[in-house]
Amino acid sequence: MRIDDKGRLKLPSALLSQIGEDPVFTINRGFEKHLMLYPREVWVKKTKEINKLNIYKTKERNMIRYFYRGASELRTDAADRVLIPKSLMEYAKIDKEVVLFAYNEQIEIWSDKLYEEFLGSEPEEFAEYADEIFGGKDAD
Repeated sequence: MRIDDKGRLKLPSALLSQIGEDPVFTINRGFEKHLMLYPREVWVKKTKEINKLNIYKTKERNMIRYFYRGASELRTDAADRVLIPKSLMEYAKIDKEVVLFAYNEQIEIWSDKLYEEFLGSEPEEFAEYADEIFGGKDAD
């Protein structure tokens, strides 16, 4: 997918049809130099989780700050585009080409170059991760 010269990203119609009419999103920084795009209802859930953190604990207070840093509300225009703030594009090193990765009611927006680097850097411990995360769980 391409970002135009003004920083606008046209969202896929299949994605928009799942969200409903007049979609509102919040975009913010992801954890690995990418952006996170949340439909309004999902953003509300995420903020409820974050707002439960204890402001008297340094790590939790910093997590609140980091999570909200750069968060911006976006609406689609008549052409189903959202305008990505320049500061967020710089953070994620987004130039023209992006990759959208949707899961769990949220969408990651990656620079195509950083996404390829991320995919090419599978950790040697991947099997250990799977054992640790899924090893003790029963299959549904």
